[in-house]
Amino acid sequence: MERFVRRVKEKQTEGQRAREKDLRNLASNLPYEGLERAKQPNCYFPGNAIKTTKYTLLLFIPMNLFEQFHRLANIYFVGLAILNFVPVVSAFQPEVALIPICVVLSLTALKDASEDFRRYQSDRKLNNTPCLIYSRKEQQFIKRHWKDVRVGDFVKVVCNEIVPADLLLLHTSDPSGVCHIETSNLDGEINLKQRKMMSGDPEFEPESFNSAVVCEKPNNNLNHFKCYKPNKEKVGAGIESLLLRGCTVRNTDHAVGFVVYAGHETKAMLNNKGPRYKRSKLERKLNTDVIFCVILLFTMCLIGALGHFLWLQALPGVPPYLVPDGNGHLDSPSLSGFYMFFTMIILLQILIPISLYVSIELVKIGQIFFITNDIDLHDEGTDSRVQCKALNITEDLGQIEYIFSDKTGTLTENKMVFRRCSIMGTEYAHKENALLFIRMDCICAFLVLATTQSTLHYRYHSHTHSYTGGRAYHTKCHSRTFTAVWLPKDTSTCRLQGPGIETPSDW
Repeated sequence: MERFVRRVKEKQTEGQRAREKDLRNLASNLPYEGLERAKQPNCYFPGNAIKTTKYTLLLFIPMNLFEQFHRLANIYFVGLAILNFVPVVSAFQPEVALIPICVVLSLTALKDASEDFRRYQSDRKLNNTPCLIYSRKEQQFIKRHWKDVRVGDFVKVVCNEIVPADLLLLHTSDPSGVCHIETSNLDGEINLKQRKMMSGDPEFEPESFNSAVVCEKPNNNLNHFKCYKPNKEKVGAGIESLLLRGCTVRNTDHAVGFVVYAGHETKAMLNNKGPRYKRSKLERKLNTDVIFCVILLFTMCLIGALGHFLWLQALPGVPPYLVPDGNGHLDSPSLSGFYMFFTMIILLQILIPISLYVSIELVKIGQIFFITNDIDLHDEGTDSRVQCKALNITEDLGQIEYIFSDKTGTLTENKMVFRRCSIMGTEYAHKENALLFIRMDCICAFLVLATTQSTLHYRYHSHTHSYTGGRAYHTKCHSRTFTAVWLPKDTSTCRLQGPGIETPSDW
């Protein structure tokens, strides 16, 4: 029995150690402010600066060439250029044969470099976005940049501000301890979500926060998070207390959070797989066509080489236009036919035009220009336009046949507009929409309009017992009075059975 109990305790200890390996212990940076980075407890965690570029200055050429050689036509033309350096089968000057393929590779590399430079500018702009970080020396929140945020800092975000890192919510201006956020940058949802501050902190001061925070290691699960404060009474928190990087604070004056994940360890960045080489449907189809053209080219060259071999064998003597080698010997018909095969490959290389991809790239650049400057795709409210982030797959927009979407407000405004309310039997409407209600009510029942000075009055009257305009009334007469802003051009669009316009004296 004792042995069994010992084994159970050993298993529990092993499980506890395994769980501790999946946790990280975070401390506040305030007591260590001013020390070297290497002497701070959170020095092993990455900073908040991000980098989404695909290339570096040193690796740009090899990485870009590797991506470009996914196009079979580029491999084909490089092989032809190398073949021209063989004196026996060369048909052009080797240097001249290199010019076309070098031009094609250079133009594509310039396009990829410009696209990656736009990513670099976007990263620099985001990393230099201002935010508020608490400073023990200044005894207040001071303005810093996103790239200066580190794990263990206290960050203050105000209304309509984007959260710079994954924050554990410790304080909010809302008396109920709730912070509203919009996660449209993460999941496309524009409806607001509530986040509650970590329990046990009704009155919060950054310098009085002496507890450590134990949380799970970074992961890409946007709906799961666990942490606790290892005090005498463990206070835990979940995803309902985490403000994710990229979210926007709404309807809350300000909120203060403790940075648990920063930079590429945030959940938003872990879900961002980074830029990758994308191939459009047209490019994949071109690779198939290039393979077919290469097979056709080899067939034609094989037939030509075989014909050259048979022709040399059929000659009765040595023709005078055949040039011997340095030793005065002529090549055999079989060897001449072998050389002729490669010579014809060079001569018939125009079967696959080298300007094919250059023309396609120029068309893509023009297409991107028209998409970006399309007035129908411009949002006047935010003064924003379409941004083409992947320049290689713009033509795939023309291949879309179906769009599947759920009604969540992602494609629509999902906007609730105040219409009217009733207080103790008196109805009140939004004055900007009042006249619209009048016109809508005209369709469903009789309407009586009259004007008194600059006020528009109407009396709603329905004497039907059944459905009228899609609505049922169970009383013989229903009347109400409504006041709205009067405009001279407003008219009443009543049903044909209506009594028309009455004056106030008829009421």
